[in-house]
Amino acid sequence: MAVTDAEIERALELFEGVGDMTTRKMFGGVGIYAEGRIFSVVMSDGTIRLKGVGPMPDRYDTLGMQKWIYQRPGQKQSSMPYWSLTDDQLDDPEATSALAREALTHL
Repeated sequence: MAVTDAEIERALELFEGVGDMTTRKMFGGVGIYAEGRIFSVVMSDGTIRLKGVGPMPDRYDTLGMQKWIYQRPGQKQSSMPYWSLTDDQLDDPEATSALAREALTHL
């Protein structure tokens, strides 16, 4: 299932405080970029995740965000440097944009 235009628009509205953004469809989802750097992905199921490097993973864990972990059949569990937004974050564009701007300083 591919990400819908409405899901992309929702994510862009959520991060409107980040500034100019671009998107790129990939693997059934969408990457969201600011200044040429990917900072978020919208998964094919509509889940919005923020990229976390540097001190951000600890911050995300403190905020109750869940790390993207997956397992392919016959393989070990793997993870990607992305955390899903909480329900509270999905309802607060101002705070979520601030968190995204903070994450961008470490990319």
